[in-house]
Amino acid sequence: MGDNRYLTFALTKGRLAGKTLALLEQIGITCTQMQEKDSRKLIFVNEEQKLRFFLAKGPDVPTYVEYGAADIGVVGKDELLEEGRRVYEVLDLGFGQCRMCVCGPSRARELLQHHERIRVASKYPAIAKDYFYNKKHQTVDIIKLNGSVELGPIVGLSDVIVDIVETGSTLKENGLEVLEEICPLSARMIVNRVSMQMENDRIKDIILKLRSVLKLQ
Repeated sequence: MGDNRYLTFALTKGRLAGKTLALLEQIGITCTQMQEKDSRKLIFVNEEQKLRFFLAKGPDVPTYVEYGAADIGVVGKDELLEEGRRVYEVLDLGFGQCRMCVCGPSRARELLQHHERIRVASKYPAIAKDYFYNKKHQTVDIIKLNGSVELGPIVGLSDVIVDIVETGSTLKENGLEVLEEICPLSARMIVNRVSMQMENDRIKDIILKLRSVLKLQ
């Protein structure tokens, strides 16, 4: 591609975006437009470095990258697993660490051990289905929720939930606990497949610099 082409980053709104920008600053990538607190812009540009940035909700970031609206994205591993988009996952950035777990009241532990048919509430139906059907070989009814999934077992909607656990304090306060861990999660850098070929030098340079800062081999 020509030297005039902008490299576009899709960043996950919230804490991940802040941590990503701080990390990028360590390798000389900055965007002063994003520091303007009252800005209503949707696209932020660094003209000198030929870079563009925009913020998106986590589930949308892999979509933007798969379809080439962004060359590079930063998103939680949970969204990658749930969305199943065709992108290259190139780096574990190490922040935003948490776990995807099966949680519920302690009495539900027995239901998991005996492979009974149970109801599972989750914001992540694809992850839940893959875990129970392909790893545990247990038949379950999966109920998709968008809000506080902890309510599921409390009000009798489900036996257990599949959700992200950081500290576990919310679970504890509601009489729930981690019953099984599905996988560790953290922020990941992803790249569009075509961009990796067309902008290979620029993208590889960014990856190598980040690996150095993150002290990865």
